[in-house]
Amino acid sequence: MSTRMSSMWPGLPADSGLDLLGHEILAEKAAALGRAGAKVETTLARLQEHVGDGEGREALLKATADAVHAYFIQRELCGFRRHDSVIRELAIPRAVLVRLGAR
Repeated sequence: MSTRMSSMWPGLPADSGLDLLGHEILAEKAAALGRAGAKVETTLARLQEHVGDGEGREALLKATADAVHAYFIQRELCGFRRHDSVIRELAIPRAVLVRLGAR
């Protein structure tokens, strides 16, 4: 169900094109994208700071891959279908991308 601003404010024309619910959805998508991006940056930083191999690195790789996967999904929900520039900009390691199915 769509709530039109005109029903909330009688002086606003019905055909104004302002859709309050649509605006709220877009705002939430943008906020969720920001939160997902921040989580990717945090997990990438922890992965880069980690010294050594083993179980600790494996856990960080998994956490980072999960965060990147969630971020890519949120980007796609926002209409961004290509991730190449983000991969380069954030310097997402190949070890993380391989876990997402990259070759």
